[in-house]
Amino acid sequence: MLEVLARISAYMAGFRKNERGASAVEYGLLVAGIAAVIVGAVFLFGQGVFSGLFQQTCDSIGQNMGGC
Repeated sequence: MLEVLARISAYMAGFRKNERGASAVEYGLLVAGIAAVIVGAVFLFGQGVFSGLFQQTCDSIGQNMGGC
């Protein structure tokens, strides 16, 4: 029984030392966090910033081309 526990312990120790792929998971979490911040910023500030910007662009096109 003790030998089985020693083998299981050695097997599990191999998993703790093996960190391959951990960087891919970390990069994925980083990208997801950045995307969440961008989505939040667009929802918070998007309506006020973008509507004024697009309206100004539309007005300038309208003056030069006859309408939007």
